[in-house]
Amino acid sequence: MTAKLTLYTRRDCCLCDEMKSVIRQVAVAMPLELEEIDIDGDDTLRAQYNDQVPVLFVDGRKAFKYRVTERQLKSKLGRGAGLWRKYGFQR
Repeated sequence: MTAKLTLYTRRDCCLCDEMKSVIRQVAVAMPLELEEIDIDGDDTLRAQYNDQVPVLFVDGRKAFKYRVTERQLKSKLGRGAGLWRKYGFQR
């Protein structure tokens, strides 16, 4: 099963760049689909997430805000789907 990640982000955001880097690292080992949404292109999203970016949703549910480690993201993606064993991750 491929996880669907939605990342609310903006340009010139150091934390956003860090989170994207972690997502890319995890994507090498685990299938995932990533949609990046720039909140500054939508007034409603800007009002909702202005001081919270980056915000990462996993399968439609808010999972992380500001920072995530590779281990945290792998753990979140591996829950409930048996992906730990499938992709050989160690807890």
